[in-house]
Amino acid sequence: MTQTEVMSESGRDRLRELLDAVLDEDHVTLADMAGGAYSSPFHFSRRLRRDAGEPPVAMRRRVMLERAAWRIAQGSSVTDAAFEAGYESVEGFGRAYARAFGHPPSTPAVRQWLPAPNGIHFHPPTSLWVQSTEQAMNPITEHLVRHDLDDTRHLLDLAKGVPSEAYEATGLPSMQVLGFDGPDESLAQLLEHQVASKEIWLAAIEGADFPPAGERDPVSLLARHDEVAPRWLATVRDLDARGAWGDRLVDALCDPPESFVLGSVFAHVVTYAAARRQLVRHLLRLQGLAVDDGDPLTWLRRRSGEE
Repeated sequence: MTQTEVMSESGRDRLRELLDAVLDEDHVTLADMAGGAYSSPFHFSRRLRRDAGEPPVAMRRRVMLERAAWRIAQGSSVTDAAFEAGYESVEGFGRAYARAFGHPPSTPAVRQWLPAPNGIHFHPPTSLWVQSTEQAMNPITEHLVRHDLDDTRHLLDLAKGVPSEAYEATGLPSMQVLGFDGPDESLAQLLEHQVASKEIWLAAIEGADFPPAGERDPVSLLARHDEVAPRWLATVRDLDARGAWGDRLVDALCDPPESFVLGSVFAHVVTYAAARRQLVRHLLRLQGLAVDDGDPLTWLRRRSGEE
């Protein structure tokens, strides 16, 4: 995809240049992308997350899978589509495709666009399409979900400065935010629950298996957060766009299965996420770290000032 055309009314701008760098055929790694945009990897990732709500590597992977689905629908072989999408093996491509579309590449995709937090999709033959309606979400919902995701990432970043023993140590004896989640007595437990709650609810909404427990050190949790955050945002936007807040989810991951109203699922996640973020702040302060108060008012002013 050497000539990326973003279809929008704004014309060519810095975001367009960043998207070009993400999808250039020769830019495989984050360093390649950042170099193509004349930026550092840190600032490149930060700008894409802020303006598009999606890490650059995840965006490239998603758009390339969308392109592969279109190629296959046009008669391309799975092997050719796999290597064009940058995969080193057909098996690896098949697993990624099945996770994304819910079926193997041998089955034509009904819809070639995957859920996205930004409306940015592959548009044949070599362009991008920016779907403005996908970005239209109730402002209150938008603020709640974005503040939660940004603030969680901020706290995970701060937690990297905490020694491992203190990170795992019990700082809040007998603390348990939710009865069925287990203890929230340490930074490790609080931050793991903060990330895992979205992984688990997304698995329930998508009809996937219960997600396996991952590593919970700050670096690993940050990687898990960066993977789940755009998917969670995309799901919330999809529910809002379809007016599906009153729909019911039968959660087969529960034993026995339970029924939940999707609006209450979102309220559940943001409510307990806010509680855990404040407890994390308390424990970080006990470790001598300077931490803000996590106020959405401050977050929005800071974010608006970066525009």
